[in-house]
Amino acid sequence: MPLNDHEVAIAAAQAGAAVVGDHYGTDLTRVDKSGGDFATEADIAAEQAVLQVLRTHRPADAITGEESGATGPSTASRRWLVDPLCGTLNYAVRNPLVAVNVALSPSGAAASADPFSGEVFWTDGKASWVRSDGRDHRLRPSADSTLVDVNLDPPFRSHPALLLSAPGFTGRFRPRVLSTTLALVWVAAGRRAAYVTYGPVRDSVHFTAGMAICEAAGCVVTGVQGQPLHTGAGGLLVAADRETHERLVELVNESWAPLGQAPQAS
Repeated sequence: MPLNDHEVAIAAAQAGAAVVGDHYGTDLTRVDKSGGDFATEADIAAEQAVLQVLRTHRPADAITGEESGATGPSTASRRWLVDPLCGTLNYAVRNPLVAVNVALSPSGAAASADPFSGEVFWTDGKASWVRSDGRDHRLRPSADSTLVDVNLDPPFRSHPALLLSAPGFTGRFRPRVLSTTLALVWVAAGRRAAYVTYGPVRDSVHFTAGMAICEAAGCVVTGVQGQPLHTGAGGLLVAADRETHERLVELVNESWAPLGQAPQAS
């Protein structure tokens, strides 16, 4: 029986996660990219495992992979976005905080796998779940932790550090820097109150799966200043509830004031 889109996303993410787990702790060859970024042989092997699943089950769809770029029919109306190892630097220094992200545009089906916990966060575009030990549990966002992950990776469209030092931030929230979009799906799971990044997120292999999971879970998902996604200053602000979102929007805007200029569009 053919698999549904979300089942294909889960299978692909799990295939990539298995490769990431197998390579963990080994001596990894690095492949340099521009701007000081790099991939490892685990990134490349995991992406090939993901692509094999997608090509087997969805040969008519196009694919954009972090490492291999765009493949498949150029006229396809559907495109899979693949980040085979989000958190490469964490992984390379044996810090087991990474995610394997697979998302289908424009259907909303997506999966994000944690190779080390064995959890797979997924959505069919209508609701979001986490699969653990073969069982699915509905994701329920909560701001109770007060933990807010802020992406500090370059390139910066503004100054994230100003948000962390903004009056009122540390009085209510506790900053974290996980350095992988695993933190994004943790908002949907109630393990983070919010997630903030200032960089571009449109059609991103890094963020699309997590955004889809958070939106279907009922999180508040907007641009970094609270504006509609992919407009204005761009960026991403995902919050577990409306109150948390409104307060963080206030703090983001306050943190931009010292710059003396309007934020740059992404």
